Amino acid sequence: MTTRTRQRLALLSLSLTAQFSKKGSSCGAKALDVYRSDVVSVTPWLAPVVWEGTFNPVLLDSIYEPQNISVAVTVFAVGKYIMFLKNFLETAEQHFFIGFNVHVYVFTDRTKDVPQVKMAAGRQLTVRSVPSSKRWQEISARRMELIQLLIEEELHHTDYIFCLDVDSKFHGRWGSESLGGLVAVIHPDDRSRFPYERRPESRAYLAPGEGDFYYCGGGVWRPRTGSTPARCLAGGEWSHLKRKPEIHIIRFSGVVKNYADIRPNV
Repeated sequence: MTTRTRQRLALLSLSLTAQFSKKGSSCGAKALDVYRSDVVSVTPWLAPVVWEGTFNPVLLDSIYEPQNISVAVTVFAVGKYIMFLKNFLETAEQHFFIGFNVHVYVFTDRTKDVPQVKMAAGRQLTVRSVPSSKRWQEISARRMELIQLLIEEELHHTDYIFCLDVDSKFHGRWGSESLGGLVAVIHPDDRSRFPYERRPESRAYLAPGEGDFYYCGGGVWRPRTGSTPARCLAGGEWSHLKRKPEIHIIRFSGVVKNYADIRPNV
């Protein structure tokens, strides 16, 4: 990874999105300065929590569009997960960074089954072949390794990189309000149900009663340390769960599915 690009990586299941930035997040701070009294709008470490109604989309876009930024998306469609790719790509064309340069990278073991989706000017798709696996845990665990390799080979000059799940779809605007050095979607579930790492030997350990924010699953079977996001996206706006009163819009959600039908070892 070159010194010209300040990039950090984190995983987005339904409840996490990661991006890498070399331009930083301060340029959009004023455009996010819109107040809502009914929600938490800032974290204890002073990172903004982005809700609908806490940012000015027109002002934000006017800040970022002249910079001609590049946005990359990585998505894994391995095995039967290829069935979700068409819906993901089509809804992304409707809602994800409209008017910006976007490059989608699809990792799949079924390259011949990648659907043809018409993409707007300035947007493109690249397919990268990966081996099949009989364990979905292995597929998930290798994502960061493969994305890191992609960064080193092709994306070291890309401004922002999002790692998204293919079994998801877009419902509303996802744009420049989500840009920052490291951005995470807050898990929309009740705090009492967060599967924090409770094993003391793990570097990600949190004692019972600790933990205010949770961003992704899988910590029990794949321990990892966390990074503090520079910007948080309100979890309910990125969830298919029942909408709560404070949620004004659903932006992105997981597709309802039977895991036994699509995961190889379930």
